[in-house]
Amino acid sequence: MPMCKRLALLIVISVLSAPAQSPKHGVGRKPTEQEMRALGVTVAPDGTGLPEGSGTVAEGRALFAQRCARCHGEKAEGNIGPALHGGQGSLATPKPRKTVGSFWPYAPKVWDYVNRAMPFDQPGLLTHSEVYSAVAFILFLNGLVGENEVLNAKSLAKIRMPNRDGFVPDPRPDIKRK
Repeated sequence: MPMCKRLALLIVISVLSAPAQSPKHGVGRKPTEQEMRALGVTVAPDGTGLPEGSGTVAEGRALFAQRCARCHGEKAEGNIGPALHGGQGSLATPKPRKTVGSFWPYAPKVWDYVNRAMPFDQPGLLTHSEVYSAVAFILFLNGLVGENEVLNAKSLAKIRMPNRDGFVPDPRPDIKRK
């Protein structure tokens, strides 16, 4: 699916699922189940919405070499695409390195991004199990999972990313927090 169409779908998702459709103004409606299904998988930071499937580091290593290395480098060190590992502890330095291992706060959102946007020239091409495999390999390179780890919806949601607490909550009084 072309990137502009994916962006349009994301905008539709946010508009259709926005809880701010207040009765005061009488606008908007809750989307139907069919409309939501047509938009694809939606994954929350806590892993809610992750689909069935599983993948291993070994499967991810092979997939990465085949589909990802041309942009991200053979060892995910970066090439025409960004580096995907390293940088832990660098965010507060004069030369921060924003990688999966240093910047991303939630592992399920890594899965969501890879699922929606990769490979860059054919986004959405990978099966759910291939996405779990690719993410397993990337998390392994960052020292966040072991070499024999099997990732699935349950195990991925349990991974605590190094920058989990690195984002500041929105202080505006009109923004509801849990």
